[in-house]
Amino acid sequence: MKRIMQKVTSTFILSSMLAACVLVGGPVTAQVQTLDQVVAVVDDDVVMASELVQRMNTIAAQIQAQQMQAPPVDILRRQVLEQLIIERLQLQMASRAGVTISEAELDQAIARVQQNAGVSPEAFRQRLRADGMSMKNFRQQIRQELMIRRVEQGSVNRRIQITEQDIDNFLRSKEGAFWRSPQYELGHILIPISSSAPASEVTQAREKAEELVQRAREGTDFRQLAIANSAGQNALAGGDLGWRKTVELPTLFADALNGLKVGEVTDPFRSDAGFHILKIHAQKGAGEQLVEQTKVRHILLKPSAILTDDEAYNKLIRLRKEAMASENFAELARENSEDIGSMLSGGDLGWSMPGQFVPEFTQAMNTTSIGEISLPFRSQFGWHILMVEGRRKQDMTDQYIRNQAANLLRNRRYEEELQNWRREIRDQAYVEIKLSEEKEASSDSEQR
Repeated sequence: MKRIMQKVTSTFILSSMLAACVLVGGPVTAQVQTLDQVVAVVDDDVVMASELVQRMNTIAAQIQAQQMQAPPVDILRRQVLEQLIIERLQLQMASRAGVTISEAELDQAIARVQQNAGVSPEAFRQRLRADGMSMKNFRQQIRQELMIRRVEQGSVNRRIQITEQDIDNFLRSKEGAFWRSPQYELGHILIPISSSAPASEVTQAREKAEELVQRAREGTDFRQLAIANSAGQNALAGGDLGWRKTVELPTLFADALNGLKVGEVTDPFRSDAGFHILKIHAQKGAGEQLVEQTKVRHILLKPSAILTDDEAYNKLIRLRKEAMASENFAELARENSEDIGSMLSGGDLGWSMPGQFVPEFTQAMNTTSIGEISLPFRSQFGWHILMVEGRRKQDMTDQYIRNQAANLLRNRRYEEELQNWRREIRDQAYVEIKLSEEKEASSDSEQR
C-alpha cells in the first residue's frame, strides 16, 4: 500500500530548497530561517516560503510516484502558490462563517481514512511517523480539508439550480437518449441469403433460422449454435457482439430487441445480408427499476455562535437516548429540529428517492435498521440523527431516470461552478505576491 505522505529523493528536495532560497532573495547557503519568509499576503493571512517548499515536495513526490514528468520548477511553484492562496481564502471564509469541525466529526473522518488504508490504528500512526508527520499535524490537515470542503459545498450548491425543464431538455437530447439507452450483451447468428435469391432459397434459409431459434429456446447453448451455423463475423466467438447500447445498433436490431428480456431469443428477422437471430445474454441500464425506498424522520441541529459543534453533537446524543427510552422521536423533532421543512411534521421526510439526500445522510440512512435511531452524523447542513420507520421496493423507473439525470447535470455544473467560484473569490481578495518572479508575472497578466 502506498505510504500516506511519500518522500521525495534527496536530489529533488535539494533542488526545491535551492529554488526556494533564490525566490525569497537569499543566497544558496541560506539558513533554515531564510525559508520562513512571507511569500504571499492573502487578505488577513500569509503564505510562508517553508509551506510553499513543503507542498512542492509533496506534490512532486506524488508526480514521481505516478511515473509522470514533473513540470519545470517555476511552473510547479506558481501552481502550488496559487493553490495555497485559494486555500487561505477558503479557510478565512470558513472562519468568518463560523464553520468548525468537532472532535467527533474529525475522529470519524480519520477512521474512514484508516479504514480505507486497511491497517490498525497503531499501524496507521507508525506509517505517519515514518512519513515524518505527527498525528497532531495529520488531524490539523484533515480538519482544514473538511472545512474547505464544507465551504465549497455550501457556496457552490447555492449557485446550482436544476429545473424540470433542464431535465426534460437533457432527456430529449441525443446525449440524453444515449445515456438513457439500455446496454445489452448480445449474441448473434446470421443465416446468409442474398437479396436476389429465389423464393426456394429464402424459404430454406428461413426454416433453418426458425429451427435454430427453437433449439435455442429449448435450451441448446446459443454460442455453440452460432459457432456451428452462423456466417456472421463473430461466429467463431460464439456470435458474441459484446456490450452494445440500443442507440449503437442498426435500427433493425434495436426494433427486434424491443420488449425482449434477458435470456430470450428474437424471432428470425431479415436484412439484405440474410436472416438474423439475437439473444440477450445480459442487460445493464434502463428497464424496470425497483427502487428501495426508506421512510425516515430526522432531527437537525445547526451549529452557530450560540450552539457550538460539540454542543450540537452532545445535545443529539441526549435526544437520541430520550427517544430510545420514550419512543417519542416525532415529538422531540417538533420541539428541537431546525429543519423548517420537516419540523412541524415531526421530522418526517416521507419515502426517500435515490439521490434525494446528501451522501452523509444517505449513508446513515442505509446503515440504520428499521426502528432504530442513528448516532449523530454531520452533513453540510449541520448535525443530524435519524430514525428509519420502514423500507419498501417501488417501481420508480421514470422518476429514477429523472433523478439520475438531475444528479448527472448537478455534478457537471458543480465542477464548473466550483472553478468559477474559486476564481471569483481570488479576484475579489487582496493578494500581494512577495516572490519577485511571481510579482512580475502577475503584473504582466494585469497589463494584458
